[in-house]
Amino acid sequence: MARPSAHAKTLGKTELVIITGMSGSGKGTALKAFEDLGYYSVDNLPIDLIPKFAELTKSAPNIRRAALVVDIREGSALERLPAMYKKIRRQVPARLVFLESDDSALLRRFSETRRPHPLGTGQSVAASIRDERQRLEPIRKLAEPIINTSRFNVHELRDIIHSTFGVDKHAASGILVQMISFGYRHGIPQESDLVFDVRFLPNPNYIPAFKEKTGKNPLVARYIRSFPQTQKFLEQIGDLLIDLLPHYIEEGKNYLTISIGCTGGHHRSVMIASDLRKRLAAAGYRVKETHRDINK
Repeated sequence: MARPSAHAKTLGKTELVIITGMSGSGKGTALKAFEDLGYYSVDNLPIDLIPKFAELTKSAPNIRRAALVVDIREGSALERLPAMYKKIRRQVPARLVFLESDDSALLRRFSETRRPHPLGTGQSVAASIRDERQRLEPIRKLAEPIINTSRFNVHELRDIIHSTFGVDKHAASGILVQMISFGYRHGIPQESDLVFDVRFLPNPNYIPAFKEKTGKNPLVARYIRSFPQTQKFLEQIGDLLIDLLPHYIEEGKNYLTISIGCTGGHHRSVMIASDLRKRLAAAGYRVKETHRDINK
């Protein structure tokens, strides 16, 4: 279904954006965000029509910038997309946006919506997700950007699209920083851009009064903060991040995931992530704080 934007006639730059990725990762939300930016948007365009649609972005006066979704619903025809995309890029400016999420996030979304996976009901949703991820890997390798939406709500995903493809792509307020605490025993978050290991700090887990509490508890936080190495780490890493973020923005980075890890993800990483989030927010950045393993 095509939805022409009322602003499309005012756009002079030719650009085609192909949105693809995992089912349940937010492709519909992303397409709506492109429409809000003035892109002529099409959902589930048959793959054989994509080259013709790309030509329209060059010749049609009211379709100068366009965005379309193509995904696993195309079946085996999707295997032709990588070669087709390479050919299209030689003809018109084009970008391939790939949306993905962790398996746990996708399983939760399918459970909440009670919708079947597009690959059908002949196997479990978990098996369908694994199958889809494998089939999309050749396409993912060509994509830029790749956006992991596991911890984004619809508003945050929309903001990422707007800041990446909108007019003012380099505004400092445009970057969204994800500050994640985690436990190494549960694995490093796949979407991490920067990872800091705080297992060198004294562990409150060995103090009986703190064992069942978390780094959000004021007494636990005060204990962790009481050590000189904690203060030095917070100051140096805080300053480092504030110095680095403008360079990420200048290179077109619109969201950055910073992961802070300790052994279990209950105490040290939680307190450090919370403190760094406050420091970056005070410096004027949008920061979302997530404690992945705090309840495990």
